[in-house]
Amino acid sequence: MSQSTGTPLRILVLVKHVPDVQFDRHLAGEHLRIDRQDSVLSELDEYAIEAGLQLAESRGGAAAGNTVTALSMGPEAAVNAVRKALQMGATEGVHLCDDALAGSDAGATSLALAAAVRHLAGFDLIITGMSSTDAETSLVPAQLAERLSLAQLTQISRVELAADSTTIRAVRETEHAALNLEAELPVLLSVTDQANEPRYPNFKGIMAAKKKKVTVLNLSDIGVDPASVGGAGSATQVEAAEARAEREAGRIITDSGNAGIELVDFLAAAKLI
Repeated sequence: MSQSTGTPLRILVLVKHVPDVQFDRHLAGEHLRIDRQDSVLSELDEYAIEAGLQLAESRGGAAAGNTVTALSMGPEAAVNAVRKALQMGATEGVHLCDDALAGSDAGATSLALAAAVRHLAGFDLIITGMSSTDAETSLVPAQLAERLSLAQLTQISRVELAADSTTIRAVRETEHAALNLEAELPVLLSVTDQANEPRYPNFKGIMAAKKKKVTVLNLSDIGVDPASVGGAGSATQVEAAEARAEREAGRIITDSGNAGIELVDFLAAAKLI
């Protein structure tokens, strides 16, 4: 990875194609994998895309040679996550697509993504969302940083490029304090849903995205053994699952003068007070 010293900034944003949160999630097939039929760009990844675009724009944007590349790993339909990023303003897209990747857990996913990043090479900054909205493990950013030997600034709510153009300054909000962090490029960031307000693709952006390049890679291209990813290369797997139990109807308390007492008795019986 190169270190920026006034040269154009190369940013890579990881995006994921996940089941639409408007619908119930389901497991399908003998391996009990998430049914991704109705999938969209992970909402939390939109904040990562916006962060990348804003950082590039702070250096003069595409006109100054700064680039924002969107990378997604997944089946053929996952290219739609890349295309949404392009519509928002990303410069180009990369789709890592191989049947052997199906069933990869966080560890196998970070292994494949790290290989893809090495293959693409030259990025100053890698940005991810705080987690994906399907598994919600938040594991991949840290694992990816470790595999690539990068400094990592995770769970970031504010980020900027310092005046020297080689330092990232960021803020991580905790329950009790705001931590001011910084790291020299190259670095990996994960941003929260408090980091910015993602832009909505306009008509011009949607039309421009149709002309932008999307490179498709497979495991052979990035030098990854199929046995090291997918179900075979994953340390975790789903052994059993059952449908969520139906919610029971709540108890309605009608106020006839003693509703407060009945409510307290109900909470006490449920050991909530």
